[in-house]
Amino acid sequence: MKSLLRIAIAVMLVALVSAAAPPHASAQASSEKYDAMFRKYTKRFFGPGFDWRLFKAQGMAESNLNPGARSGAGARGIMQLMSSTYKEVQSQNPDLGKIDDPEWNIAAGIWYNRQLWSQWQSESDARHIHEFMFGSYNAGRSILRRAQRVARDRALDDRLWQSIQTVASSVPRWRYTETLAYVERIKANLEQMDDKGRSSPRR
Repeated sequence: MKSLLRIAIAVMLVALVSAAAPPHASAQASSEKYDAMFRKYTKRFFGPGFDWRLFKAQGMAESNLNPGARSGAGARGIMQLMSSTYKEVQSQNPDLGKIDDPEWNIAAGIWYNRQLWSQWQSESDARHIHEFMFGSYNAGRSILRRAQRVARDRALDDRLWQSIQTVASSVPRWRYTETLAYVERIKANLEQMDDKGRSSPRR
């Protein structure tokens, strides 16, 4: 009888603790699971002063930080990398393991961003390099170069992201609504984070 009473009390205590916990607590813990990896590889590939939260925000936009995510096109993992892209990254970073390992997926995504960042440094305004980097991660660099040509033809400054947004609908073979929304989603994710990368609960 006493053992049954102890069990009943234990169950009640668990229920009370669960009820007292903030409703977003488990989601919050889950969202912070990979922060150390985002910090580590941002520092490695971009340097210690770079804001690692940018890539966490990107991972949220790509997969909602789900390491098992797969797109219809075959992109995989938190950073939604295609196998061909991952192999390309791996050829330059032979220490990387399997694409489905969250750490290597995050590392590869951030390394790939670094290559795009370097390529856009001389071809975009410094205030908009983030948009060009993320836009080309989503759509491919050649698409954005094509958009720049259209912008120049219209006497717009092709180094500004606003110019790319303006001409987007006129760029052939570009699912521009997806790319523009993707870039905005990353910005929105970043804005919801505090300085430690913790997301504010959505209301």
